[in-house]
Order: sequence, then structure tokens, then C-alpha cells
Amino acid sequence: MGLDQNCISCHEDVHLGTLDNNCSKCHTMNKFSPAEKFNHSKTKFELTGKHKEVKCIKCHKNKDNTKEELKIFNGLRFNNCSSCHQDIHKDKLGGDCKSCHNTQSFRKINSIKNFNHDRTNFPLIGKHKKVSCKKCHKNTFSRKLNYKKCLDCHSDYHKGEFSKNSKITDCKECHNENGFTPSSFTLEKHNKTGFPLTGAHKATACISCHLKTNRWQFKIKGNKCTNCHTDIHENSINKKFFINNKCTNCHTTKSWEKVEFDHNKTEFELLGKHKTISCSDCHFPNSKVGDKYKKFVSLNSNCTSCHNDIHRGQFIEETNELCKNCHTNNDWNPSLFEHDNTEFKLDGAHKNVDCLECHKTITDKKGSYVYYKIKDTRCISCH
Repeated sequence: MGLDQNCISCHEDVHLGTLDNNCSKCHTMNKFSPAEKFNHSKTKFELTGKHKEVKCIKCHKNKDNTKEELKIFNGLRFNNCSSCHQDIHKDKLGGDCKSCHNTQSFRKINSIKNFNHDRTNFPLIGKHKKVSCKKCHKNTFSRKLNYKKCLDCHSDYHKGEFSKNSKITDCKECHNENGFTPSSFTLEKHNKTGFPLTGAHKATACISCHLKTNRWQFKIKGNKCTNCHTDIHENSINKKFFINNKCTNCHTTKSWEKVEFDHNKTEFELLGKHKTISCSDCHFPNSKVGDKYKKFVSLNSNCTSCHNDIHRGQFIEETNELCKNCHTNNDWNPSLFEHDNTEFKLDGAHKNVDCLECHKTITDKKGSYVYYKIKDTRCISCH
């Protein structure tokens, strides 16, 4: 007698009517397990690839029954891979696993030519669109990558320069996916640093301060002017006006040419015409601003420090200049001069004589000058 529906006349139907009663389709009389005649290829789910190696119990699991355990062979869902496999992508890439995977291995990916990266947690934007997949997915596409920080893929060009509390600041603070240059570090952000940008500094290119060597450097030590600017005055400025090498006592960030200095703090108060002349007239008398002939500390308050002595020293007694006895700061006219205060008081007809009648012009190798210090005041020296 063949193994047919009459099997159940002696044997209990362990499938509880869930399969065909013709037992001979799967079993032989040698043994019931395994089902030697069963061919999975004749089912609606042909086994391919790694599925051939999977034990039946992995898919056809026991189901609790009121009488005994029952292996489920019929009615299993298999239209989607997620019926058996957990979707590690959490439905972000859709339900069609076959678009990327095959049954040979989940770690081997099919052609990703049409793969939509925007469905992942890391949409490709900007420069990332042009990067080869293998640049990031170096081993396999299924390997989970760290991507939350730029430094997960990119090396720190600044070598820890932007570290806070021993943690490196992520690149997105200054850069974006459209390129590392130009930086998105704004003027407002710079003003929150220890060096706010004011005046002409606002228009200064970043490269002028931050690319002094072969690489960019942003953590500049110190905020003194001399960290970036050459001190053209060298040691010619009095230290009390050049505290900590800061130029702000005279200069502002608006312009180096415009000097704002209170000269009255010095020993030489500016009066009269002195208020209207340029600083360089006295402090750079022999050259343009910036050249080596600078005079500040070395400049004394003598008139002849700036003005030519047209009197050839006639009004210098020892080291004292007598200019203020005749002249004021308003003009060169000898408005203070009183002839009566000299050794030769003018009286009578002498009051009407032109000065040059007595004070002759003398010319020598050095040029011409008026002779004022007449030693011989006897009448016969003139008459």
C-alpha cells in the first residue's frame, strides 16, 4: 500500500489539516523527518543563495497549539523581505530590499547607480554629491559609518586650534558643504572674539592677518598692534605714550595717517600756528613718514629743532634761545621786540630810521643774514 491519505488511518496528522492529506508528496516510508521528497522549488518561494543554507525551523517556526507544537508550513508571508528580516533601515529606503541586496549576502550590494542617498540620514548636498562612494564606503556599503561630525571623515586642518574644553569644534561652525572657502565665519562672530574688528580692519582681507606663514593660523597670540604691524617708530616714542606697545594713544583703526594725540600732555603745548601744522613737519622733518629719520623723544623744545636760525646764533646765549623775547607762536613778526630794552635805546631821530640802515645784511659762504648784535654803538660807527 502506498503512502497516501490512508496514512492518517494509523498516523496522527501532525500538520492538523494545514497541508495536503497526500503525505507521499513529501515523505517516504523510510522516515518522516526530514521530508525527503519535498522540493521547495515547487513552492511559491524558491530558495536561492543563502536561503538554501537556512534551517527550516528558522522560517517554519513552531506555533503553540492547544494540543501540541505545530510547525507552520503553509500560509507564511514572504512578499517582502521584512516578513522574516528586520528592516535595519527603518523603512527609510523603502520596502524593496532587492533594489540593493540579493540572497547571496546582505553585505554585497547590487549596483547603486540609481541609489537615492537622500533617503538616508545623510542626504548628499553641495560638494558631497561629487564625491565617489568609495571615498566614504571604503570596505562595504553595509558597514555603518559615523557621519554626525565633519571630523568623522575629514582631518582637522587646524590641528586642534579650535578646541573648547579639550573638544575640537566641528567644521560646520565656519564651513558648509559648498566648499571650505569662503568661510562662513561672519564679522559678527569675529566681534565676539578677543579682537573685535573696527575701522579699516573691517575691510582687511583675512589672509593679511591669518596667513603669515605657509598655513592658515587663526589663534593669534596677543592683541597688540605690533603683532601685525611693524613699529616704524622703533624706540623713538616715550614709553609713557606707548604703553604695552599699543598704538592707540595716537592712532585709531580708521587710518594710520589720521593721528589723534593730545600734545598738551607733553612738555610742549601747541599754541598759535603750531596747532595748524602737520605732525610730520616737526617729527619727520627730513623724510617721508616711515623712514628712519624719526624724531619724537629726541626732539627738544628749542625753536631751532624745527626752524632754521636765520640769525646765525646771535640770539643764543650759551644754550638758551631768546626767540620768545621777540616772536610769538602766531607769526614770525618780532611783535614782542622793544629796542628800548637793548643796550642802545632809540630816541630822537633814531626812532624814524629804518632798521636796515643800521642792521646791515652780511653775505658769506653760508649765505646772507642780518647783523643785529652790533658791538660798536659809538656814533662814528654809523655817522
